[in-house]
Amino acid sequence: MDLTLVVMAAGMGSRFGGLKQITPIDEEENFIIDYSVYDAIRAGFKKVVFVIKEENLSIFKETIGRRIENKIEVCYAFQKIEDIPITMDITSREKPWGTVQAILAAKPYVNGSFVVINADDFYGKNAFLAAAKFLKEVTTPYTYANISYEYGVTKSKEGAVKRGVLSLDKDKVTSIIECSIGYENRKVIARPLNGDKPFEIKENDPVSMNFFAFQQDCFLLLEEFWQKYFQQEKETILKNEVLLPECLKENIESGKITILNQPSDSVWLGMTYRSDLEFVMRSILKLREEGEYSIPLWEDKSGKN
Repeated sequence: MDLTLVVMAAGMGSRFGGLKQITPIDEEENFIIDYSVYDAIRAGFKKVVFVIKEENLSIFKETIGRRIENKIEVCYAFQKIEDIPITMDITSREKPWGTVQAILAAKPYVNGSFVVINADDFYGKNAFLAAAKFLKEVTTPYTYANISYEYGVTKSKEGAVKRGVLSLDKDKVTSIIECSIGYENRKVIARPLNGDKPFEIKENDPVSMNFFAFQQDCFLLLEEFWQKYFQQEKETILKNEVLLPECLKENIESGKITILNQPSDSVWLGMTYRSDLEFVMRSILKLREEGEYSIPLWEDKSGKN
C-alpha cells in the first residue's frame, strides 16, 4: 500500500508574524516540514502533497521541494478562496476557508490511504510509524485514527493556543471540540471556537493536533460537509471556517465513522508565536545530537538512517 502525506501549509501565520512554514529551525536552514517528511519517509510514505497558496509555489519549490524531490514524490495543491461550490460575493473574505477545504484541495493527488498534518507542527518519528501501521492494518470502512498528545506537551508559554479537545470512550474518540486553550486564574480553560460554554481541562488531557490517518472514503464525508456549509446564511458563510474537527465530530455523533485514539509518545514541537522559535531550535538540536536525525538531515538519498 502506497501511503500519502498531506501537509496543510496554506495558513497565514498571523500570530507568529510571518510565513512560519518556511522558517529555518536548524543550521542547515531546514524547516519543520523537512523533519515531518523525513519521518514520513522512514515510516514508508511514498508521496507528499503540500497544500499551499498558489503565490507561495516558487518559494516552496526552491526550498523544501528542492531538498526532497529525489527522495519522495512531491505534489503541490492550491487552496484558493475562490474555489467554492456556489456563486457569491467573497470580496470581504481574506483567509482560506479552513482545513476541510485544504484536504479537499489535495484529493486529486491522493490515491488510497493518507495522513494529514499541519506544516508548522513537529510530531516525531513514532507518530508517523503509528499512523502507517494503523493504515496498513485497518480493514473496516470509515475507520480512522487520531494521533493525540497531552495538552501540556503542546502548550505555549506565550499565550493561548488552538487545539481540538478530545473526549474518549476507551480508545474511541467520541467528540472533538476545537478550542482556544490557555491559563486563567491558574486553571487550564478551553474556550470552544463555536461559542459554547468554556470548560476546564487538565494538562494531561488528550488533544488533537490535526494529525489524522484516513482511508480514501474520508473524502466523501468532507465533500458532503463542505457542500452543506454553503447552505447557510451568507453572513455565517463569510465569517467562519470549515474545520476538519467539526466535520469529524458530526460524523462521530451520527455513528457514521469511528476514530481510534492513538496517544503519541513522540516529542511534539510547534510555533504558534515568534518567541516559540528559540525553544524549537534548541529541541531539534538536542534530537540531532542524540542521533535521532542525520546531520546533514538530507545527506543520504533515502531519507532513512
